[in-house]
Amino acid sequence: MKTFMLVLHIIISFVIIFSIIFQPAKVEGLPSAISGGAETFFGKNKGRTIESKLSKVTTISMILFVITSMFLVLYK
Repeated sequence: MKTFMLVLHIIISFVIIFSIIFQPAKVEGLPSAISGGAETFFGKNKGRTIESKLSKVTTISMILFVITSMFLVLYK
């Protein structure tokens, strides 16, 4: 069981790394304030974009990472 959790922990680590790398940079500056970035198509349909899906994958994998970390610490 511990070996399975260790392998799962490593796989989740790679998922976290890749989901963070593939997310676009969120640079908010003067151009986005002037143009009104929330009024774009992606601002209205943010839940359907790839960025949103990557964010959800990152959140879920971080939760799983914490759970597997706690399991591996408790069951040495």
